[in-house]
Amino acid sequence: MAAEELLAELRDLIRNREDRGIRGLASRLDPAEWADLVPRLDDGDVDALLDLLPADEIPELLEEVDPADAAVILSRLSPAFAADLLEAMDPDDATDVIEHLPRDQADRLLTEMEPDEAAEIEELRAFPPDTAGGRMTPAYVAVSPEILADEAIVALRQVAAEAETIYYVYVIDEDEHLLGVLSLHNLVLTGPNTPVSEVMVRDPIRVHAETDQETAARLLTDHNLLALPVVDDQDHLLGIITEDDIAEILEEEATEDIERLGGSQPLDIPYRLASVPLLVRRRVGWLLFLFVAGLLTSQVLRIFEDRLQQTPALNLFLPLIIGIGGNVGSQTVTTLVRAIGVGEVQLRDVGWVLAKEIAVGLVMGLILGLAGFARVGYSDGLAIGLIVGVTIAGVTVWSAMVAAILPLILRRINVDPAVVSAPFISTLVDATGLLIYMLVAGLVLSRVL
Repeated sequence: MAAEELLAELRDLIRNREDRGIRGLASRLDPAEWADLVPRLDDGDVDALLDLLPADEIPELLEEVDPADAAVILSRLSPAFAADLLEAMDPDDATDVIEHLPRDQADRLLTEMEPDEAAEIEELRAFPPDTAGGRMTPAYVAVSPEILADEAIVALRQVAAEAETIYYVYVIDEDEHLLGVLSLHNLVLTGPNTPVSEVMVRDPIRVHAETDQETAARLLTDHNLLALPVVDDQDHLLGIITEDDIAEILEEEATEDIERLGGSQPLDIPYRLASVPLLVRRRVGWLLFLFVAGLLTSQVLRIFEDRLQQTPALNLFLPLIIGIGGNVGSQTVTTLVRAIGVGEVQLRDVGWVLAKEIAVGLVMGLILGLAGFARVGYSDGLAIGLIVGVTIAGVTVWSAMVAAILPLILRRINVDPAVVSAPFISTLVDATGLLIYMLVAGLVLSRVL
């Protein structure tokens, strides 16, 4: 059934208080489908839905919806009921929701929760939300190195319902230092009386709790792991990051990069929840910066005002020169930001990246420059055609060079390279492109006249 049809059916069932129909729909839909429908309901419909849904369905629903949406839902419930729902959620998902609540309300819910459950969330809240520690879950399976394989399987069976994943069993000592890891596949195939220390993978890949979440995500995907252990400075096992966490991280990082490439500060909440003042605050800073930077273009035109008056034909091709530089720079920076984001390019690669982009710029500049010379030379004379053609070639190479170097430099100083957005590159090369245009014009015209 199409999403719109499901939404219409759900609204009809809610408004008619069809308890049996809601339960029937719940048996047909998985949590991901609920997550798509619930944010599109009115507040009153959401409240009624929570009254009608089976109690064990609600925590799964809250885990699937955006944490900001889940926080809004919980904020309208009684503290006792909201605390019960948080307790039933995975600790990492519950922490994400708590982070979107006002401080006083979050503290109230934590007070209502069972002490052990609240303590887990408080431990996770101690880490910044965009780090491995902030995204991990403490719901992992761990055993001592002396335990036998058949004993490990029994222990695994006892905690399987509460664990985030059972595909990996971690081996820790009495002080909870990470010693190794054992896959469920290998555990099942191991002789029952074999100590796990003999079959575990020693010194497994791990990530520090303070590591950026995107770095952790790349580490997991690069090594094709199902989960990644998170440790502290003393190598104590704190938790794990699983595949579903990684999918969320990569989506968030991709969304943030796209917003930055568009010349806007990333939103911390879904767009549908963003107010007009918030959107203005996120966008106006960049626009003001670009406005000031754009004044450089006006200054270049002012400096060469006499030359433009003496040769009016040059004015006709100002938009062309500006457009070429911005387009080439935007193409280059978008490609490189993506390559940096997935780990294909690093600062040490600046030499061959620059050489490659110069080569690309030269070829493109030659093609575009010849096209410009042919078209403009035919209509406005060979001198103007030569000026435009040479300028296009020069601006193309220059724009490619600037867009190749800046993202890598920013990465080196720990600034997100996505801030070198298409509008920023366009504004930067506009002024320099016009400067190249005027200098080439002066050189050519001095030879002709």
